[in-house]
Amino acid sequence: MGGTVPGLLVIAALVAAFGGMFAATNPRPAVASTANREAVLPKLPTDSGHGRRVVFDQSDQRVWLVASGGDVERSYLVTGSKWDNLRPGSYRVKSKTRQARTYGGGGTFEYFVKFAQGQTAAIGFHAVTVRNNGTLVYGRTDLGKARTPGCVEAMRADAAALWDFAPVGTSVVVTA
Repeated sequence: MGGTVPGLLVIAALVAAFGGMFAATNPRPAVASTANREAVLPKLPTDSGHGRRVVFDQSDQRVWLVASGGDVERSYLVTGSKWDNLRPGSYRVKSKTRQARTYGGGGTFEYFVKFAQGQTAAIGFHAVTVRNNGTLVYGRTDLGKARTPGCVEAMRADAAALWDFAPVGTSVVVTA
């Protein structure tokens, strides 16, 4: 037992001396208070409408959930269509489907919020598609880039937030 105390003291000294090496160098900031939100959230695109709405900017591949008073409740990166099949303009949420299968049957997705119709399938917001083998079609590194064949896909938590925010009839504004 006599050798244990010096060993513990050496370990304690090493942790104290080198422990900072393993600490996060850029920890995530706490959730912004209402007063600081505007400084943290990206600005809405100009001419993105008024009132309660969902805004999707195709050039930034970003979505904003905007309350009726104009405050941004949430903003996040997405991956939208690589085919330029969605025109800028005003739309409305047409329908919602909690769980759906992809066009062609290659996978499933959750929280589908339809707001437009493409040539071959509906266009909407939803969680990243899960292939039939259980893997995600897109990862976090795909967000902010146009990669999909049509829809606007987001991480599951963001898709669920939009689902809760936007009942049928909610305004959707698409900017270029």
